[in-house]
Amino acid sequence: MKDRIEDIIKKVSQFSADNQSEIEKFRIQFLGKKGIIPELFKEFKNLPPAEKKVTGILLNELKKLVQDKVDLSKKKLADKRKFSINLDLTLPASQIIIGSRHPISMVRREIIDIFSKLGFTISQGPEIEDDWHVFSALNFPPEHPARDMQDTFFISKDPDILLRTHTSSVQVRVMETTSPPIRTISPGRVFRNEVISARSHCIFHQIEGLYVDENVSFADLKQTLEFFAKEYFGEETKIRLRPSFFPFTEPSGEMDVSCSCKGRGCKLCKYTGWLEVLGCGMVDPNVLSECNIDPSKYTGFAFGLGIERIALLKYHINDIRLYFENDVRFLNQFTGII
Repeated sequence: MKDRIEDIIKKVSQFSADNQSEIEKFRIQFLGKKGIIPELFKEFKNLPPAEKKVTGILLNELKKLVQDKVDLSKKKLADKRKFSINLDLTLPASQIIIGSRHPISMVRREIIDIFSKLGFTISQGPEIEDDWHVFSALNFPPEHPARDMQDTFFISKDPDILLRTHTSSVQVRVMETTSPPIRTISPGRVFRNEVISARSHCIFHQIEGLYVDENVSFADLKQTLEFFAKEYFGEETKIRLRPSFFPFTEPSGEMDVSCSCKGRGCKLCKYTGWLEVLGCGMVDPNVLSECNIDPSKYTGFAFGLGIERIALLKYHINDIRLYFENDVRFLNQFTGII
């Protein structure tokens, strides 16, 4: 019986099948109720005790070998079917879909890179702020309309806790903890209680800049902003400064840049030839005093621009709501732009 089992093992080792029916026929031949292996086990019961040990090992080895052959043959057949799909290897590969950054993120990075060339560092601050950093330290009087619910989101019964309405609050924190010279920009998200429309939103992004040192003048401010305008909008860009008012700067101004229509007039610039991009001015001495900086020794300038506004101008987008709706049709237009 031992020799017979060894011969069967050799035959089983050579088995191979190309289809499911051959595999099933092989399984029934050896493992079926009336198959070879069950019959061998019946004969095994009548062997002398001295032969049972060696024969039993061979018989178990045969049974395992048959089962492994069945399992392996089924796996090979399944793999063969899996990869037997007709493929034309000469066809071009499927196009790889390239993602992109959000237009707000791209514009934010470009602006930061420009001011980094001038030595401005990046400062961050909390979006949930207190009245002192958002209003009081920036020379907002108690009766200023920006403190009202119409403009500001107060998030608790305590009127001292609110969502910041500008990133100037970060500048206050920097001045409180840093001695001049200070040269920093503060990018971030801000919140105002405004009606959402094509031209405004209750959430938007700002980058505000601050430079405080001895003998800082309005000429330094103009030179800085002119450098930014030419770097971002092109070397031929011209700037125009108009008088304005902000509680935390004096004198204050708003900066326009020449439109890409070169003065001919278009819908983008409302046929004026100019586009408003930011507000600016010299830091009010009261603000410096509130932040423990000596206004008799130091002066400074500040500016602030809305990232959405700049992106609207750059990409000729006519609805600010598109930035927040995650409409794939809109975002796909920026695919591949780095």
